[in-house]
Amino acid sequence: MKIIDTYSTLLTAYDGENFSFERWKRYIDSELPELYPVVVEDAKQALADGGGIDEGGYSAVLNGVVKNREKLEEAHKSFVRATENLEKAIYERFGKSLDVTVVFYIGLCNGAGWVTEYRGRTAILLGVEKIVELGWCGFGDMCGLIYHELGHVYQKQYGVLERKFDKNSDSFLWQLFTEGVAMCFEQEIVGDGGFYHQDKGGWKEWCERNFEKIRADFAADLPSMTRANQRYFGDWADYRGKGDVGYYLGCRFVRYILGSCAFDEVIGFDIGRVREMFEGFCADRTYD
Repeated sequence: MKIIDTYSTLLTAYDGENFSFERWKRYIDSELPELYPVVVEDAKQALADGGGIDEGGYSAVLNGVVKNREKLEEAHKSFVRATENLEKAIYERFGKSLDVTVVFYIGLCNGAGWVTEYRGRTAILLGVEKIVELGWCGFGDMCGLIYHELGHVYQKQYGVLERKFDKNSDSFLWQLFTEGVAMCFEQEIVGDGGFYHQDKGGWKEWCERNFEKIRADFAADLPSMTRANQRYFGDWADYRGKGDVGYYLGCRFVRYILGSCAFDEVIGFDIGRVREMFEGFCADRTYD
C-alpha cells in the first residue's frame, strides 16, 4: 500500500480565494503526473450524462476548500491518522494485503472517493473538495470513506469488480451489489455492522424506517433506470429527499447474501447469481 499526500501544495491550485484551472493543472502535473486526463475525462463524462453538478456548481464546491480551511485541516489530520497502520488492520481482519495507492488531492468534483487506475496501479483518489463540501472531515468519516473504497479494491483484486453489460438494469443491479460489498467491508474494518459513514441528520434511521419502500422502489425502477434518472447513488441523487440511499440498500442486500455465503465467495459472483440473490432478497419478509 502506497500513500500520496499532496496537502502541502494543493492550495497552489488557487489564485487567492478562487480556483484556477490552469494553476490546478500545474499542481496535478507536478504532484500526480499522468493523472490529469483521468480526472478531466471523468468530470466531462459526469456533465455529459447529466449527473453530479453543473459547471457553475463546480466553482462553488472548489472554492469551498479555501473558504473552509479549518475543515481542510481537519480532513488532512483525519487522513493521516486513518492511514496509519491501515495495511495491518486489513490483514488482521481479512488475512490479505492490498496492492493500492491512496491519494489525498484536489480534483474536479469527481467524488469524495473513487477507484481508478493510475500509472498502471489501482488507486483510491480522495477528493478534498468533495470531502469538505459533504462535511466528511472527521476521523470516523475519513475512515469510513477510505475503507469503503478499499472494499472496492478488495473485490477487484480478489474477486470481480467490473463487468460489462448490455442492459442498464444489469449495470445498476451490479452497482447496488458492489456498493453493498464495499459498505460491508467498511463495516468489518470499523468493527461495527451498523456503521454508515453517510449517517448525518438521521439518515440511517430514516433508511431503516423506509427500508421496504426503498427495496420495492429500486426493484420497480430498475428496468428503466439510467444515469440521468437514477435516484439512489450519489450525494446529489434525490430519493424522497435523501441522497446515497442505494448504499444503504446495497449493504442490506449483501448482508442478506452473507447469511448463506462467505465474503470471499460473494465477491466472485457473476450477474446471474446476483440477480438470483436479489430476487430472494426482494421476496424475503423476515430480513431485518
